[in-house]
Order: sequence, then structure tokens, then C-alpha cells
Amino acid sequence: MQFHRPPAIYPASVQLKATDLKRSLEFYQKIVGFKVFEESSSHANLGADGKTAILSLVQPEDVVPKQGRTTGLYHFALRLPERSHLGLFVKHLAEKGIEFGAADHLVSEAIYFEDPDKNGIEVYVDTDPESWEWTNGDVNMDTLPLDLDSLLEEAEQSSQSWAGLPGSTIVGHIHLHVSNLVQAETFYAHGLGFEVVLRFRGSASFLSTEKYHHHVGVNIWNGVDAPRPPKHSAGLDYFTLVFPSQERLEQAVFDLSCIGAYVENVDGKHFVEDPSGNGIVLTAVS
Repeated sequence: MQFHRPPAIYPASVQLKATDLKRSLEFYQKIVGFKVFEESSSHANLGADGKTAILSLVQPEDVVPKQGRTTGLYHFALRLPERSHLGLFVKHLAEKGIEFGAADHLVSEAIYFEDPDKNGIEVYVDTDPESWEWTNGDVNMDTLPLDLDSLLEEAEQSSQSWAGLPGSTIVGHIHLHVSNLVQAETFYAHGLGFEVVLRFRGSASFLSTEKYHHHVGVNIWNGVDAPRPPKHSAGLDYFTLVFPSQERLEQAVFDLSCIGAYVENVDGKHFVEDPSGNGIVLTAVS
């Protein structure tokens, strides 16, 4: 996890609004493989190790179904520690009858599907970082067919069965629908300190720190000037970014103010929205 610890800036958790908390909990436990360790009638924390929340689910009283063609979450991505784990997960999804997409991105191998509220989920494993190709600061990524046979073969060789998310599973990256790429790049690069590592066909940008392939992705695939979703729509509530120090966090707060972003202090936490209304909680390594 060299890209998800200091000195990197990285996403650590996601909070989603659900229309039916019980239904979502069943899905995230039985299909994705999370463990629930805190739960009430309207809120639950889930993790892979049983103690660290990397996903929280809330059910607002006036929640409405997720609407299309708005800004918000494209997908959140769970990074598995080993390739064999992804093979086991593919086998598990097939046994459960879950439809999924698959792609080889050169820097990673990934599976894509949706939760009951149409929130995108990616489950992936990184390829060897030594094999990543960089040209003038840009990382080479593509979308190629995934070798599912090879994944399943590796799963078979592991002599294991799917028993839920491995304890060291993390949130690897966040990918968002935004309304304007230039505004998004300014916010995440000049405000939060990420570097643009790839611009994809004028419709998406990928940003990272410490030469990861991406910690944040943004796209305009729901349309330029796509509207924000209703406040209580199912979907992304916020995601959490971790800074390597309190000093670096305070610098980001200052930099955000310099580009006109308002950072609010809520219960001791720094909260900000990107120009498209995607909520972010800013924290620092303790």
C-alpha cells in the first residue's frame, strides 16, 4: 500500500445514502463481502477487517432514488491485496448471478458492478508498479479485455474460497461525475494538491499523488454542466481524503480558500464540496 500512506494524499472511506438500508446491508455483506460492526436503524459502518470503517451507509428520512445524468459518484473502487483474491471474487459473483463488467487497464485489473441504488463499485488489483509506463508525467492506461480465465486459474491454484473481503482491502480510488473538467482539475490539483496524470479523450481526467495511477478520477460523461442531484438523493454523501500531516491539511484548506472554495468546520472535521457538489471530508494522519 505504498500509494495509500504518507506522504501520499489518498481516499480512505466513502459514505453513501441508501433508499433501503436493510437491502443495502444485505448486498454489501453477502455480495461484496463487508463486515458490519456498527449499526442503527438509519446508519451502519462497514469494513473489511471488522474494525475500520471504509464504507458507511445512511438512510435519510426523506431520501429519494438516485437520478441519472447528474453529478455525483461514478464509482468507488476497492483495492484487493492479491490477484488471486480478484479471481476468487469473480468466481463468487458468477455463483451469485451478479452481472459485472471487466477490464484490463494496464495498471490494474478491474471488475465493475452496481449496488441496489445504482452506485458504481469497482473491485480491482494493481499490476506491478514497475510495469507502469510513464511519458512526460502521464501514465499509460487503457481499457482492454480482462483475462478472466487467467484470473480464475490463479484462484484455483490458491486453494482458497471466497470468504469476504480480505482484511487489508482499502478504498483505492474515487471516480466522480462532474459538470466541468477544467473546474474539477483546478479544485483537485491547485486546491487539494493532486497532480493530473492522464487526460482521457477530453472527457475524463485522472489525478494522483506519489505517482499512483490515480487516487481521483473525474469525468463529464453525464454531460457538460450536468446538474447536481437533489440534496437527499441516494448516492454519494461524501468521501474522506487523508493528508500526510496536519500541516499539509492546513495548507490544503488555505489553497482551497485561494481558489474560492469554502471549507466548513463541522464537528471538528473539515468539509468541502468540489465545484460539482461532491462532498469531501478532509482529515490528516494522526
